[in-house]
Amino acid sequence: MLMTKEQYIESLRKMKTRVYMFGEQVENWVDHPIIRPSIDCVGMTYELASDPEYADLMTTKSSLTGETINRFTHLHQSSEDLIKKVKMLRLLGQKTASCFQRCVGMDAFNAVFSTTYEMDKKHGTKYHENFKNFLKMVQENDYVVDGAMTDPKGDRGLAPSAQRDADLFMHIVERREDGIVVRGAKAHQTGTINSHWHIIMPTQAMREADADYAVSFATPTDAEGIYMIYGRQSCDTRKMEEGADVDLGNAKFGGQEALVVFDDVFIPNEYVFMAGEYDFANMMVERFAGYHRQSYGGCKVGVGDVLIGAAALAAEYNGAQKASHIKDKLIEMIHLNETLYCCGIACSAEGQKTEAGNYQIDLLLANVCKQNVTRFPYDITRLAEDIAGGLMVTMPAESDFNSGLKVGKNGETVGEICNKYFAAAPSCTTEERMRILRFIENMCLGSSAVGYRTESLHGAGSPQAQRIMIARQGNLEGKKALAKNIAGIK
Repeated sequence: MLMTKEQYIESLRKMKTRVYMFGEQVENWVDHPIIRPSIDCVGMTYELASDPEYADLMTTKSSLTGETINRFTHLHQSSEDLIKKVKMLRLLGQKTASCFQRCVGMDAFNAVFSTTYEMDKKHGTKYHENFKNFLKMVQENDYVVDGAMTDPKGDRGLAPSAQRDADLFMHIVERREDGIVVRGAKAHQTGTINSHWHIIMPTQAMREADADYAVSFATPTDAEGIYMIYGRQSCDTRKMEEGADVDLGNAKFGGQEALVVFDDVFIPNEYVFMAGEYDFANMMVERFAGYHRQSYGGCKVGVGDVLIGAAALAAEYNGAQKASHIKDKLIEMIHLNETLYCCGIACSAEGQKTEAGNYQIDLLLANVCKQNVTRFPYDITRLAEDIAGGLMVTMPAESDFNSGLKVGKNGETVGEICNKYFAAAPSCTTEERMRILRFIENMCLGSSAVGYRTESLHGAGSPQAQRIMIARQGNLEGKKALAKNIAGIK
């Protein structure tokens, strides 16, 4: 069943998710002005799936049930599926200019599906069947599932089992006949509050001493013992200001991150996908990271499209659109953005079938994709800020532009003065100019930054994490052999 946006939002109201922000519990978090834009952003994944124009990208046939499902709940069945995923994410980035938060669940599905298959083959476990039954339920209900991998980690120089506080990595604290009890936390979790379910994965490779930390499972977001502490974003309290509109930049959509705490949470056996099989922790991590690094070749490109358009509008509104250096900067922004898209498409086109039957991207190219994403959005952002000008961070508040307070010798109001002195080209009103500058501020510095700038650096692993994978997958010995052969070295 495909849900509508309205049904999705109503389904969140029925949940008992525990959310804390600014030191207080948020009772009606669905309508909270800071949180609601991120919910509406997820809502776009439902809205577009209901639109026949986008049905080919947004929906597909389930490989498990044969029913039509949202592509965000799909197991990739071909390289074409992987390519459509990237195109879908670019579309959503174009529609929201933010993080629509549903990629992590989709990437987790595909990583856990193939890993549990190979785990069962070696250990004789039944995790793969557990996972398939869980995913059928997700597909039938069109749920949003948060894929949670990142632990707080504590002292990065120590293994999970060597930490002073065992809870700094998610771990099993009790094994029962009917399930397990887990404790710990997952940090920086995208879309976690907006999700119906969570799927938990280990955060790194494990050794035998870390077996209790090699754990993967699914749980409802509002399960007993789970609570969320909402992450702050720059300029977030602007959303709580009365009458705020222009100052918000992107008033419709936004990203979301939170710390998710598991305080002795019981997980029934049917939702357990790994419980001590430390030798498969690294496989699950690498496969999820690969899928998620592929995702950035779509979502960040779509957001980049919007930022490039905003920069072009700012140049036009400033009356500088004909300057040769402005044209060159816009060309460079497009070049960088399309290069990211090329990487996303390339790692998808080179995808291969796993033993379990779903398709996996080319891991080397996926990591190259994400490595570029750690750099190019910063250059695109820098050029956008250059074109926009310093006014995007120094202009008065929206309330000043609307102020009727008289201050001028001839009776001019604060609002009239602001509108007079911040006017530019006749192609726009002063308000329109302010709107596009605030929008660029929001994308480059403000509350959409979680979906573009800084998140481009740290999302799906730090830059060094990709470089480690590039070193592993780069086949340097093979390249040396090529050179030896041509050079005549035996």
